[in-house]
Amino acid sequence: MSGPEQRRLDPDVDMAVPADRAELPTHPAAVLAAVSAGGVLGALARAGLSAVLPSDPAGFPVPTFAVNLSGCLLIGVLMAVLAKRANPPALARPFLGVGVLGGYTTFATHAVEARQLAATGAATTALAYLAATLAGALLAVWVGYAATDRLTSSASGTEPGQRPATG
Repeated sequence: MSGPEQRRLDPDVDMAVPADRAELPTHPAAVLAAVSAGGVLGALARAGLSAVLPSDPAGFPVPTFAVNLSGCLLIGVLMAVLAKRANPPALARPFLGVGVLGGYTTFATHAVEARQLAATGAATTALAYLAATLAGALLAVWVGYAATDRLTSSASGTEPGQRPATG
């Protein structure tokens, strides 16, 4: 098995690991640029999708719900794809995961909308929205990961959950 420095998906830092602490200052500008550029693209995609989906200010917030669930599904897909790669690009997860999909999903808006629903007397809708988003987001990540893992496993000849050998 290869060491942690050879298996890194991106510059995530675990401060308990000395090698991770040493890595922290080595490429902050590239990571910041990747996350920033991805965030702009993700936010623009969210704004575009929200503009075309029907929205009822007094009802269930369909645009935000659709954005968050589709974003979570794509996060699962991304993580499965990166997990299957022996040497994924170092900035793939910061750009696509944190940047694009982090900018695309909007759980802050989800919380604000739930609060607004409750404040306007639609407490049942607010609770349904909170519960459906939480359950749906977790399920979407799992489905995205599991389906992609299964598809990429059959295509690569590996077992689901198995990484390819590095060499």
